[in-house]
Amino acid sequence: MKLSRQALVSLRAMLVFTVVLGMLYPAAIWVIGLAMPSQSNGSLVRHGGQVVGSSLIGQSFTDEKGNALPQWFQSRPSAAGTGYDGGASSGSNYGPENPDLIAAIRSREAAIEKSDGVTVDQIPADAVTASGSGLDPDISEAYALIQANRVARARGLAPGAVRALVEKHVDSRELGYLGEPTVNVLQLNLALAALKP
Repeated sequence: MKLSRQALVSLRAMLVFTVVLGMLYPAAIWVIGLAMPSQSNGSLVRHGGQVVGSSLIGQSFTDEKGNALPQWFQSRPSAAGTGYDGGASSGSNYGPENPDLIAAIRSREAAIEKSDGVTVDQIPADAVTASGSGLDPDISEAYALIQANRVARARGLAPGAVRALVEKHVDSRELGYLGEPTVNVLQLNLALAALKP
């Protein structure tokens, strides 16, 4: 008698979980996907009718050799695969005193000092360190602003116009208090491409 009662409880639990997790949950996710088509399709960014990226995954703006292109705003470094590889999302997992990490940071600082004409103390941390996922599409407002003069020079634009474009693309903190203001690099570069000298 005791065994049959346990079997009945188990059968009811299996039926409830089958309905909730096997039918109701997938149906709810499907309805949410219909209501939010952009997000359910990967938040794709289109330019000129073609998909140029996703607002959720960063990308590099470099030449074939991996050198930063001066006419574009640069993303933060990526440790995902060969850089912004969605199939290899990860950080470097180096500790703060790892010699390889310190050497990489020093090298990145030197490159930014040279390309953007700033001093090390003006370079924000996100400019020289990769995110935990290695796919972060955003940079800090400070990093975008230190790149503005270089981008303006390379494109023959007024520095003030480029800085104004950066300010226009600053996304405020989540819920008004979480995190820091950020700039989506892909969306900023698309807006930059539309600016005329």
